[in-house]
Amino acid sequence: MGSYSYRVRRESNEKLMTGLVRVLREHGLATGTDGFNLDFHAIRHHGQDAVLEKHYVPKRSQRTRAVLTFFAQDHASTEMVYANADITKADQAREVIAFADYWQAATGADPGLLVFDSQLTTYKILDEIGSRGIRWLTLRQRGRKELDRLAALPTSAWKTYRIERSGRYRRPQMHEDMISLKDVNIKVRQIAIRNIGREEPTLLITNDMMTPAKDLFARYAERMIIENELDAYISGFHIDALSSGVSLNVDLDTTLTVVAGNLNRMFARKLDRYESATPDRIWRHFLDATGTLHVNNESVTCALNLRTYHPVLIDAGFADLEVRIPWWDNRVLRFAFPPR
Repeated sequence: MGSYSYRVRRESNEKLMTGLVRVLREHGLATGTDGFNLDFHAIRHHGQDAVLEKHYVPKRSQRTRAVLTFFAQDHASTEMVYANADITKADQAREVIAFADYWQAATGADPGLLVFDSQLTTYKILDEIGSRGIRWLTLRQRGRKELDRLAALPTSAWKTYRIERSGRYRRPQMHEDMISLKDVNIKVRQIAIRNIGREEPTLLITNDMMTPAKDLFARYAERMIIENELDAYISGFHIDALSSGVSLNVDLDTTLTVVAGNLNRMFARKLDRYESATPDRIWRHFLDATGTLHVNNESVTCALNLRTYHPVLIDAGFADLEVRIPWWDNRVLRFAFPPR
């Protein structure tokens, strides 16, 4: 943490994230029992001379020189548990394997259900994931031949389900098949979904044979929470403000972003009505504060200046907090709040 970023290597970042995951699991977080949401995010480079590959940047709607980053999010607790910015196009499709290897090394078990969009990897990699006994769920691109086949099915081939969620399209119609895919050695399950506001059916494919179709549909729809979390990281930690044209330096940035995001989330969990607050809101309401530090041989007291949101901190027990900090020679940390 105190080293110049150019001296930090990928293995250092993985070691830090492994330590983070182990601490989170001690608090009942990042268990992986409900699987993970996976996604890429391209961070555009604004300079002229960086040796970077071109990737599609959605905000610019164009391919441009960028650092491709990969994130994995625990679905149940919504914590980011993994990031990698040291990815090339040649390695891009195998990053899901790299995450599975990392999780196995960090926790001693393969990850649960992996959920991602159709562009994240290839069918050949899906076969490799499945051969390890890891479940996956993704979209299949809609070919004309397959759409014509589904359109020719009788109405009786489609089953209507009720999905418990807010908004429209709570009664989708689904049709299931076992299909063969190129480079996948076993047949996989295809779930076609219509009546969800799209002209053509959406095609889900998975090697999960046990979970009901409607639950898999709902689970894939929840994959968007990783996109929401990335948006929160962009606004709260400015991960799109690329600090370097060297991928290994950006890898340190994304690793520290994962750590900072978890620290914010654990802090927010202690605050009534702020449990799901974004990092930028936590910063504005609580962290971007002024005060005076009183340091002596026994303690460090942070005397905060009066702010509107102090009652939330006091109600959460921060007025009574006394924590010994090992790297402060075991001085006690306290917070002091002015009377209203």
